Amino acid sequence: MKRIVTGILAHVDAGKTTLSEALLYKTGQLRKPGRVDHGDAFLDTNTMERARGITIFTEPAIIHTNDTTITLLDTPGHVDFSAETERTIRALDYAVFVISATDGIQGHTETLWRLLTRYNVPTILFVNKMDAPGANATTILNQLQHRFHDACIDFTNPALADTMESIAMQSEQAMDEYLDTGTVNTATIRNMIERRELFPCFFGSALKMEGIDEFIHGFATYTQEPQYADEFGARIYKISHDAQGNRLTWLKVTGGELHAKTMLNGGSGELAWNEKADQIRVYSGAKYSTVGSVPAGTVCAVTGLTRTFPGEGLGFEQSAENPILQPVLTYTLLPGGNDTHKCLLALRELEDEDPLLHVVWHARLQEIHLQLMGAVQLEIIQQMMHDRFGLDVEFGPGAILYKETITEPVEGVGHYEPLRHYAEAHVLLEPLPAGSGMQYATDCSEDILDRNWQRLILSHFQEREHLGVLTGSPITDIRLTLLTGRAHLKHTEGGDFRQATYRAIRQGLMEARAGVPDETGAFDVAQRFAGDGDDHDIETADIDSIGSADADSIDNIGETPQCRIQGMGNCRLLEPWYRFRLEVPQDMLGRAMSDIQRMSGEFDPPQNDADGEYAVLNGTAPVSEMRDYAMDVNAYTHGRGHLGCTFAGYRPCHDAETIIKQANYNPESDLDHTTDSVLCAHGAGYPVKWYKVPEFMHLDYAWDGMSSPDQRS
Repeated sequence: MKRIVTGILAHVDAGKTTLSEALLYKTGQLRKPGRVDHGDAFLDTNTMERARGITIFTEPAIIHTNDTTITLLDTPGHVDFSAETERTIRALDYAVFVISATDGIQGHTETLWRLLTRYNVPTILFVNKMDAPGANATTILNQLQHRFHDACIDFTNPALADTMESIAMQSEQAMDEYLDTGTVNTATIRNMIERRELFPCFFGSALKMEGIDEFIHGFATYTQEPQYADEFGARIYKISHDAQGNRLTWLKVTGGELHAKTMLNGGSGELAWNEKADQIRVYSGAKYSTVGSVPAGTVCAVTGLTRTFPGEGLGFEQSAENPILQPVLTYTLLPGGNDTHKCLLALRELEDEDPLLHVVWHARLQEIHLQLMGAVQLEIIQQMMHDRFGLDVEFGPGAILYKETITEPVEGVGHYEPLRHYAEAHVLLEPLPAGSGMQYATDCSEDILDRNWQRLILSHFQEREHLGVLTGSPITDIRLTLLTGRAHLKHTEGGDFRQATYRAIRQGLMEARAGVPDETGAFDVAQRFAGDGDDHDIETADIDSIGSADADSIDNIGETPQCRIQGMGNCRLLEPWYRFRLEVPQDMLGRAMSDIQRMSGEFDPPQNDADGEYAVLNGTAPVSEMRDYAMDVNAYTHGRGHLGCTFAGYRPCHDAETIIKQANYNPESDLDHTTDSVLCAHGAGYPVKWYKVPEFMHLDYAWDGMSSPDQRS
């Protein structure tokens, strides 16, 4: 028996869960197929899924055919839960991609295709709803070949000569076979599919059970089990909790064998962990069996692991890169009469399950903020808070989740030396390409700072969300590198380096905002401040053009915490952007193009659809401008237009000055993310303003101007 792990992916309402039910019924796993609209689908095990008629969580089912055991993972189709789908994709051997014959390729459909391409997952397509009026196999196949890949081939009858010729044209080996024998053998077709050189397409209606037998036969014929290593490896794709509150780590074994009671380990440095896999469960729907071991190619849930996370690799497997999809909205929790701490603990458990739900506690505001994908996800969280934790909460209006980065490298210095404490850390902040997220490194000799202190500082890099100094938004696309540091044999404690590290990062961001230190490494305050010692707001983006001031004025301003720089300097405010595809009737194209330009968007030259009735605009625009535009399109086209949006990453904010002014954020007043250092004199600690730190620090600047740790080494 060959073992295949496959996932079913689709845009919402394409019939993905209906196809899953049809496959389970046709292979004898169900006596009667369930229906999403009836609330009795086998794989929609959660009460919210049954009530809403949508898939929210990825659930497995086991299917047996004559010679194949298929682990089928039914993934969410709604864009708000696409992060769950992205994590599941990494665990798949093959993907079944469901396309609606009536709707064709939609915005989220293209996002899913890009994810399958990124993770190199062999893909077989099923065009559903062929029983609907107007459904045409030739039309949809042409669309798939034009928008996805010209190797999308109709496999309804692969024995036909014209189909075999189309298959042969996809590789030289296949063409040689075809010219020699008039056909391409099955083994070659399997290899082409596995290498993503060929994408078989099947047509039918899952609801009417049409084309299902042909699809099952084709899937079993043209798939092959991956070759697994003898060494143990596994990929974690999901975290959940069962009805008893047990934490479940869902994983696919990719090498060797996993035994119950085995000690597993992961993480690194201070974040390293070593825990026992207490129980191994193999699920099919809501039911499971407990087993003593599972071989490679098996999907299972493991209890006893408390520090795992989706995307983590075990054994020889490497942890996943940053996901393509990221939250773009932020909401404030309104706890009502509930205890705020209890709400925070509940949300932390939900955050553990969903990496794209970010829960942030703002101590200064005494508020809980949630960062997530969209309004539907927020409704689900609200329902889960009620059902699982008995907490009835509400949320404030949603806002755009901005982020901040830098454009030039800068060395930040943090010094923490109250009485009987001591730590100094120098951190290099370097800009990374867009979409890189945060990276962490050390370039400090162990002769200067012991390894245990360096490991501690690296863990402090990662343990919190560091905020920028423009609006107080999270920083991203920055590498933090420890350059040097100093500890005291007697007085340094672990918490001292936490304080020094945090302050070094913030001090570096403040220097980036004000400008870059001169060639001697000194921060020339006189070139950046002017005034008479009172509170000052210097409203200019060109800090260096302010000019000099007398020394007394500078010293006085140094004691004024409200003095701040209003320009961006080498800091940048980022905002999320959408990639969109807008279809409107030809006579409304001018209105659409004008709207996109008004929203500060960009678009390619307009295209016409196959019939010439509609115009198509492809482009990008800020989420802040386009998030409600779908309703406008529906209104001015009288329901004939269609807008599809997918996340296109973070880019420089198109109206940064306005957003910064509205935020009115003073980084020097944010005591939870202080920009200043603490030194000691005459037996007492005293604060030193961020721009005066270079005058008082004990270590010299360590950055030599090279652009990366690799170059410096």
